[in-house]
Amino acid sequence: MTTTKKNQAVFVVAGLAGLALVALFRATLDDYALSLANFAGIYIILAVSLNITNGFTGLFSLGHPAFMAIGGYVTAILCMPVMKKSMFLPDLPAWLGGLTLPFLPAMLVGGLMAALVALVIGAAVLRLKGHYLAVATMGFLIIVQVLITNWDTVTRGPLGLNGLEDLTNLWWVYPLVCVTIFCAWKLKFSSLGRSMLAVREDEMAAQCLGVNLFRTRVMSLAIGAFFAGVAGGLWAHLITAITPGSFSLIMAFNIVVMVVVGGNGSITGSVLTAIVFSMLTEAFRPLEEAWDVYGVGEIVMALVLILSLIYRPGGLFGSREPAFLRAREE
Repeated sequence: MTTTKKNQAVFVVAGLAGLALVALFRATLDDYALSLANFAGIYIILAVSLNITNGFTGLFSLGHPAFMAIGGYVTAILCMPVMKKSMFLPDLPAWLGGLTLPFLPAMLVGGLMAALVALVIGAAVLRLKGHYLAVATMGFLIIVQVLITNWDTVTRGPLGLNGLEDLTNLWWVYPLVCVTIFCAWKLKFSSLGRSMLAVREDEMAAQCLGVNLFRTRVMSLAIGAFFAGVAGGLWAHLITAITPGSFSLIMAFNIVVMVVVGGNGSITGSVLTAIVFSMLTEAFRPLEEAWDVYGVGEIVMALVLILSLIYRPGGLFGSREPAFLRAREE
């Protein structure tokens, strides 16, 4: 069996096993456990999509929650029934106030809007590098939060949009996780993905080989933003509310930790760390409520990040994938 067919067989088997697991979870777990599984899936999408930007191309973006917010608000508004829009958002443009889309098309539009904004922002900030780029993307996140807070006619300002339909479940989250992982995997081992990795390793050498540095960076930012926008739509309709405060620097920090600890460029590492850290954060909530001390989960994540940078700076997997899928990589 060729390496390509072997990898395809692995993806098919894993996908079918996952569907069986989703059916089992739905039949046996309570609502709280199902919500944890949904959050873990959303964090997988966020970590893998940020890895496309930060891991594949070597950028250091802190603006991922901003793209998530754009996708979340767009999806929420497009999915909202017309009657509810007339009550909560009476000043919407007539064409938008009378438009209601199904969940999937609304999420795709939200992802495309996030990608479009990423293209515009990328043209302005992706000529920067290192900590300059990190500060610029952090500024973009703050700008998005301020705009959402003050755009009352569309977002209801700091009140946010609440009472959204409970549309997100594992039957939505799991297929989108699979699509995200599959697209990231195909991208990593495509010519564009090789160009991204080359830019990350040595920009001058990549440019000498004909790689367009600026276009490659913008593409990586836009692709990552698209999946972040889709994750924002899932997030909004899981907690059935969306506010400007939901997308903060703390969320950006959490996603970056997942990517760094898992390994910059490793899709497998992002998946595993997203599952572990999302569960770890929720596991500390009962203790935080019992002791009336909050933020323990974030402190633990920060300590794990520090230890990882000291003892394993390349992350758990570095840029590589498991051995049984490594042949194609080499």
